[in-house]
Amino acid sequence: MNKIVTSGKTVEEAVRQGLAMLGTTEDQVAVNVLEQPSKGFLGLIGVKGAKVELTLLSNSPAVPPKGDRSEDRSLESQKDLSSNTDQDPYQEAASFIKDVGENMGLQVDVEIVQKKDATVLNISGNDLGMIIGRRGQTLDALQYLANIIANRYSDSYIRIILDAENFRERRKKTLEDLAVRLAGRVVRTRKEVALEPMPPQERKVIHSKLQDHPEVKTFSKGEEPNRRVVIALKQSK
Repeated sequence: MNKIVTSGKTVEEAVRQGLAMLGTTEDQVAVNVLEQPSKGFLGLIGVKGAKVELTLLSNSPAVPPKGDRSEDRSLESQKDLSSNTDQDPYQEAASFIKDVGENMGLQVDVEIVQKKDATVLNISGNDLGMIIGRRGQTLDALQYLANIIANRYSDSYIRIILDAENFRERRKKTLEDLAVRLAGRVVRTRKEVALEPMPPQERKVIHSKLQDHPEVKTFSKGEEPNRRVVIALKQSK
């Protein structure tokens, strides 16, 4: 085998993988970069790895002589390739958020806070409205991506909540106030009310707030992403 094509997250990683497979060193091959890596949208969606072609030079043996240390080099290269598992998943997610902020022209800091049910990444900085987005939609999208990235570096499932300027708590209070107000309308008019489509975590806030209400009940209807909460009168016994 005198020629091989390999891929990796970076050109360097692809080259290391090829060297390990050929059992040789970089000075014994010609490297042709076929494709440069690209991050895609928000640094993740549409991500494309690097692809390289390694060709053994004419004076280089395709199979190393007996006693050569190429096997050790191969093992070392494989160890390097698996080193991602030793990286902190929360730090990787935090780095991703900082990169996104930088791409938006924002300088942000990310504080990692360990809680009982999840790990919270608190974003701080100026002009965070762009990161939060309309009713938290951008923040929710970034949270989804941050969870994907973090779980790439974890052997077991981990859950990350992304927050900025205490938005999650403020949004929860807004939704709870809305739930109480609309429940009062349902009682007065005797007509059910359907809220606008919401993500699952926001629907849960509405359900939880009204679960013990003496006169109204809640349920969800519709399909994602247009699923919404309905507040209706309880049936008389």
